[in-house]
Parts: sequence; structure tokens; C-alpha cells
Amino acid sequence: MAKFNLRKGALALAFVPLLALGACSANGGKTEAAGADGGSAGQAADTARIKVAMITHAAAGDTFWDIVRKGAESAAKKDNVELLYSGDAEGGRQAQLVQQAIDQKVDGIVVTLAKPDALKDVVKRAVDAGIPVVSMNAGEDQSKALGAFTHFGQSDKLAGVTVGKRLAEEGVKHPICVIQEQGHVGLENRCAGIKENVPGTEILNVNGADMTSVSSTVSAKLQSTPDADAIVGLGAPFTLTIVKSVKETGSKIKVASFDLNAELAKAIEDESVEFTVDQQPYLQGYGSVDAIWLSKVGGFKVGGGQQVYTGPAVVDKSNAGDVTAFAQAGIR
Repeated sequence: MAKFNLRKGALALAFVPLLALGACSANGGKTEAAGADGGSAGQAADTARIKVAMITHAAAGDTFWDIVRKGAESAAKKDNVELLYSGDAEGGRQAQLVQQAIDQKVDGIVVTLAKPDALKDVVKRAVDAGIPVVSMNAGEDQSKALGAFTHFGQSDKLAGVTVGKRLAEEGVKHPICVIQEQGHVGLENRCAGIKENVPGTEILNVNGADMTSVSSTVSAKLQSTPDADAIVGLGAPFTLTIVKSVKETGSKIKVASFDLNAELAKAIEDESVEFTVDQQPYLQGYGSVDAIWLSKVGGFKVGGGQQVYTGPAVVDKSNAGDVTAFAQAGIR
């Protein structure tokens, strides 16, 4: 696939709080209200101000979405966009948030499609209402059919294949792939990609909304499956919980991951985790908002109807130090 360069040159502006759609944010609280810029060191685009809604399937406590949101905020400041951010892990409630955005007559919608069946009707209503839609992060296989003009994210299947090849090269025969949200098509594709290269891959479903439950479920599995030789977390907070379970049970199993945050980068440096596949969520948030703006100001369609890849990018002992500073700043 051809590579697309995201628009460069974002100017630094003062923080602009976000207007709530009345739902929980990725941190589990209400989203903030948007207001006028209170003075800045630069200036936004001189195009007319537009309103863009970003509705994700963010679960409370998952720091991944803080990074997505930070990228979206940066693009919004640069592009003179009023950003309305909200998220809900439950597909039906996420669909309700999309409908609220339609009712508010926003100029564009960015939506994640982790539960595409729950969102297909409301996304069609948005498109039928003349609102451009960009999908992001999850549901790349369903994006075009549902009406989004492009999708920003990694191919979860390709990311899984990347992990599977790496594990196979290391001689792994029986990895455990830990899914923290049942029914999430992207997570299922990651495990499927691993299994393509390591047929002995076993799926372990956990309740990602309860880290205590994740820990106890993983610990029980490690104790009952002594022949497992690797365990893979599908998100940084979950992998870090898995690392604690591995240490507490005295297991010598290898740990690998998807996604990245500062603590996981450190765990890779100290070799508690072998490697991770980073999908660069900052780019997903930034590129999606910027694509809506470009569509509105010039009719541009970034991606040419195809997905714009933001990953997979492998981070291991050899390069973890290079990304640590960015991770500590909350943009990796």
C-alpha cells in the first residue's frame, strides 16, 4: 500500500478543553467542555471553524485512549476545529453517542468500529445526512462498507502476523493470547494473526474492565498450563498486569505485547517484556481529525478510499530507549 504523509507543522496552542457529548471519557469521567482559546504562542488555520465529533470504544482506565485523544487535540488546535470527544466500550451506547453527534449537526465524525454490527446503522445515518465519516483504530475490514471514506490504524491481522512470526522465530510453540474484550473484532484478528504462524496458540478471555480479575485469571491459567511458553497481552495496561502475574507465580514464560506506554517501554528495556507492536495511536487521533478538516476545506479524501496504516511498528530491546522519551511525554 502507498504511504501517506500526515500533514506536518502543527503549531503550539494553549490547551482547549473539550465539549462533552454527555458520556464517559477514556479516564472514566465526564469529558470536558470546549471553550475559546485563551491565548497561544501560535495561531490556528484561518479556515472557518468546524465541529468534529470523535467517538471511541474507550474503556475506563485504558491509557491508550489518552494518547489517541492527545493527537486529536493537536490536530484540532492546528485546524481550527472544535473537538467533541466521547467514548464508551459498550457498542450500543457508542452508537447512541454517534447519534447525538448527528443530532448536533457536526461537520464530521471520527468513530472506532470495534463492534461494527452495533454501529453500522448509525454510521449509515451519518453518511446519509451528508456528514463525512472517518473510522479509526478498529474495524478496518468493515470501514469502507459502512461508509467511512478512509480508516486510520494498523491492520490488526497484519500486526498479529508480525507477532506470530517473531514468536515462531524464537521457537515458541504454545503461546496464550489474552483478549480483554470479547467480541472486539480487532483483538480477535490479532490473535488470529498469531495463530497463523504458531498453530498452537490458545485464546484466554479476561474481563478487561477489572484488572484484579485479569490478574487472577492469568495466574490461574499459568498454573494450569505449564507447557505454555509465551503469553501475549493485547494492550499495554493488560500486559503490565500479566507481567505482575508472571512474577507472582514464578513462571518463566516469555511475555510479549501490543501497543505501548511509558511503563511498558521501561519493561521492555529491563527485559520483563520481550517486545511489543506499536500502532502509534497519536497518529490515529491526529490523522483522523486532520482528514475530516481536509475533506471540509478542499474536498480532499486522504487515503484514496484505502486504509492509512499507522503500524505495526515493532519495539524491542534494540529500540525501546529511542521511544521512551516520547512515551513519557504521552505521545507514544
